[in-house]
Amino acid sequence: MDEAITGIYARESPAIDRVVQLGAASGRVISISFPEEVPADAAGDHPVLERLLAALDGEEDDFGDVTVALTVPTPHRGVLEEVRTIPYGRERDVASIARSVPDLDDEDGETVRAALRENPLPILIPDHRVPDGPSAAPAAVEARLRSLEGI
Repeated sequence: MDEAITGIYARESPAIDRVVQLGAASGRVISISFPEEVPADAAGDHPVLERLLAALDGEEDDFGDVTVALTVPTPHRGVLEEVRTIPYGRERDVASIARSVPDLDDEDGETVRAALRENPLPILIPDHRVPDGPSAAPAAVEARLRSLEGI
């Protein structure tokens, strides 16, 4: 991502009947959210926002090349980095994620669930691929993504 692309970007997605908002700083995506309306100070054109909208329209994208910045507690970072590796159209349960993260085990399900619930980058970090965990995205967005991926 271009270092100069910093700010808030948002556009409506007809696929989910909601706005998709992206926050970027220093060439990294720092947040994705789904507000009711496009904020007055938001720009509309950002290459990752275009890809997010295309994904919600059904275009397959693993977003592996998108640089993100995670400002979350260390245990959550490990969980979210692990979730980011779940391939398109596949699922992983909370216990298997906990076992894969250093310093966690399958008894740490609440740590995994808390990280998913507070995920600042839904879609880029595909929490919708964890069927027994919460998603940070609204239910309609989660359902749309799961439906598109056949999971």
